[in-house]
Amino acid sequence: MRNEFLWAVMLLINFLAIIFAYSRFGKIGLYIWIPISTILANIQVVMLVDLFGFGTTLGNILYAGGFLVTDILAENYGKEYAKKAVKIGFFSLLAMTLIMQVAVAFIPSNVEEGLITFNGVKRIFDFMPRIAVASLVSYWISQSHDIWAYEMWKKKFSERKHIWIRNNMSTLISQLIDNTIFTLIAFWGIYPKEVLLEIFITTYCMKFIVAVFDTPFVYIANHLKLNGKIKETEL
Repeated sequence: MRNEFLWAVMLLINFLAIIFAYSRFGKIGLYIWIPISTILANIQVVMLVDLFGFGTTLGNILYAGGFLVTDILAENYGKEYAKKAVKIGFFSLLAMTLIMQVAVAFIPSNVEEGLITFNGVKRIFDFMPRIAVASLVSYWISQSHDIWAYEMWKKKFSERKHIWIRNNMSTLISQLIDNTIFTLIAFWGIYPKEVLLEIFITTYCMKFIVAVFDTPFVYIANHLKLNGKIKETEL
């Protein structure tokens, strides 16, 4: 149960970090979290682990946390602020990919310790272009859908008590779109089809759990905003 415990710890850290960043820095804190979660998620996604008896990739917590951020922005500030967060995430992933591709193209030093470290990083980022393309495409489409869907459900269920409806209905479908596009682009032809299917199912289940558990934090963020507990920081 070590992996399951660590997964739960990472889940809690992710949500608490988002709420702390929001309470301390306002919407700027949420914008800051977007590149953090996007970049780390795309590094972690190459790590295949066993959770609850199934093989799945890491990164689903951090990546799903991006939907929590855009939902908080859409709820408290409007869809245009949520769209800005998506653009920031897209740019940060693109910039990281380009910079790291140049970095791993360098000729490493012959110092043994440095060579081991360099090759370890290179193994991760040599795979990154395909991961990045999959992530960029799935991220843009799924996040754009999430913002549109959140606004649509907000018009149908506008009361504060219905935040859970618009949060979950928008996120769960957007996660399905994201998972389908990402899995096919990133892993098709790399893993056997049965492993690919297992990754798809288990990864979506993990994201489903994250989406359900993030709902109270949308309420917390909204409560903090309504009660003037947010320190809006100007850069």
